[in-house]
Amino acid sequence: MHELAAELHAAWPPLTPNLHALDFEGGRVQLLLALGEVTRLLPALRAEPDAFFLDGFAPVRDPQVWQPRLLKALGRMAAPGATLATWSVASELRHGLVSAGFDVQAGHGKGGQHEITLARYAPRFERPRRPGAAAAAAGSEAVVIGAGIAGAAAAKALLQAGLQVTVVDTQSVPAAQASGNPAGLFHGTVHPHDGPHARLFRAAALMAQRDYGAAFNTGAVAGNAAGLLRLGDRLPAMQALLREQGLPSGYVQALDAAASSALAGVPLPGPAWFYPGAGWLAAADWVRLQLSQPGLRWRPNTAVAALSRGGQGWLLHDAQGRTIADVPIVVLANAAGVVPLVAQLGHAPWPLQHSRGQVTLWTQASAARLRMPVAGDGYAIPMAADGSLLCGATREAGEPSTDPDIDGGSAPLRAADDRHNIDRLKRLTGLIAPAEPARWSGRAGWRLQTADRLPIAGALPASTMPFGQRLDQGRLLPRESGLFVLTALGARGLTLAPLLGRLVAAQASGAPWPLEQDLADAIDPARWLVRADRRPGTNNGSQA
Repeated sequence: MHELAAELHAAWPPLTPNLHALDFEGGRVQLLLALGEVTRLLPALRAEPDAFFLDGFAPVRDPQVWQPRLLKALGRMAAPGATLATWSVASELRHGLVSAGFDVQAGHGKGGQHEITLARYAPRFERPRRPGAAAAAAGSEAVVIGAGIAGAAAAKALLQAGLQVTVVDTQSVPAAQASGNPAGLFHGTVHPHDGPHARLFRAAALMAQRDYGAAFNTGAVAGNAAGLLRLGDRLPAMQALLREQGLPSGYVQALDAAASSALAGVPLPGPAWFYPGAGWLAAADWVRLQLSQPGLRWRPNTAVAALSRGGQGWLLHDAQGRTIADVPIVVLANAAGVVPLVAQLGHAPWPLQHSRGQVTLWTQASAARLRMPVAGDGYAIPMAADGSLLCGATREAGEPSTDPDIDGGSAPLRAADDRHNIDRLKRLTGLIAPAEPARWSGRAGWRLQTADRLPIAGALPASTMPFGQRLDQGRLLPRESGLFVLTALGARGLTLAPLLGRLVAAQASGAPWPLEQDLADAIDPARWLVRADRRPGTNNGSQA
C-alpha cells in the first residue's frame, strides 16, 4: 500500500480548478480528479458513473453540497442501475435522491454508524440520453487519418481505451508537416477573468506535462518539462492576477526581472510568468514513439480521398474508389485535409485560416548560457548543452497552395525570415546568432487555425438534422456515429494535442470526458451551427 500511496502522491497535480486525468498501471487504471467548487464542476462533468459515494458533511452543516439541484445532476449522469452510498441519513437527502430518480433504502452502518443510506438509480421514466454520452460507435477498431501530433495523440488515447488502431497518412514518414519542426513549446496561459481560453490551455498544459514527461523518461524523445519563462508586462498586475484567481505556484509564478533572468541564465528585459512544468518537445520523436506502440498499425503513403457510410460504419476510399478500410470509428486529424472529406458528406466549411511559420536553428557556445525556453515576442529553445538553439517562429497569413515549392507541409526557407527570428531573439534574450547565414538552418511549415483561435475537436454533427431539432445547444445535436474531428490546433498544437486526443477517445469509447462540458462546447465542430442559429433573424432554435 505504501508503494501505491507514493505513486499517487507523485502523480498528484497542481491544485488548479479543473479536471486532471491521471494514469496508473500503464494507463490501465485512470483517475479523473475534479478540483473546484462542486456546484460548478458537477453539472459540467460528462460521464456515466456506475457507482457514487457521497462523502460530504451532513446537509445541515454543508447545505451547498446536498442541494436538490446537485442531486438531480447525479441522476442526469447516472448509468442505468447505478448504485449510491453515503453515511448521511438525513431525510432531506433521501427525499432529494428520490426526486432525482433513485430508489432509496436504509443500510446497516459500520464503525459505530447505526445506519447508512443506499440507493440505486431506477427512474420512473427513462430520460433521453445526450448525444455522445454513451459509446459513439460499437466496435473495437478505429482509423486515424493524419500522422502528425494531433493524429498521434488521438491514436495513443484510442489505443489506451482498448481499441485496435490504424493510422494512415499521405506521407512516407510520420510528422512530415508542421509537426516535423525540430522542437516546439508546451505551456499554459493566464488571462484576466480566467475564461474558456485560459482554462482550456491550463488543462491542456498540465496534461501535456504528464504525457510528455512519461515519454522523456523513455529516452526516445528529446525535450524536457523542466520549466518555461514567458515575458509578462507589469509585475504588480501579474501578482494581483494570481492572487485573484488563486492559481498555485506549482502551475505558474510571477517573477521579477532579476528572478526570471537568474532562471533563464541570460538577462531578460522584464518580469516573466514562470511555468514550472512546461517545456519543449521534439514532436516528431513523440509521434514516432506513439506509432511504434504494440497494437497500433501505421500505414504510410495512403491517401484517403473519400468517406462513405456502410459496412461496419465507415468506408475509406482512395482516389480510384477502392476501399482502404471498413471500420466503425474514424478520426480526421489531417489538418486542412479534413475539409474536403466532410464537405463530401454535406457539411458546410468552417472558417479556417493558414499561416506560414519559419524557425531558425544555429549552434554557438554563447547560446549554452540559456537554461530554459523563453517566450514572448518569439521564443528561444536551448536544445543541447553544446549551444544548439532554436528560435522563431514567424507568422504570415497565406495559403499553402500559392507556394509552388511546398512539399508535404514544409515550405522553402526565406533568409529574411531567419533575420527576423534572430533580431527578435536578441531583443528577447540578448543572445546574438552567428553572423554567417551559412551557419543557420531551419524549417518552414503551414499552421491551420480557426477564426476564433480555438481548435476543432469532437464528434462531427449530423449533416442533416431531424425536423424540429433545436440548434441553439450544440451538446444536444445528433452526431455522425463514429466520426470525429481533431484539427486546427494552430501554433499551440503541442500543448493541446494530448488532452484533445483523450477527449476524442472518450467520446468514441463512452469513457468520462477529460474536459468540462462548456470547454468541450467551445471547441465543438458544431459551434458554428449554434452561433448561426443564435443570430437575430434565424429560425429561433429549431431546424425546419
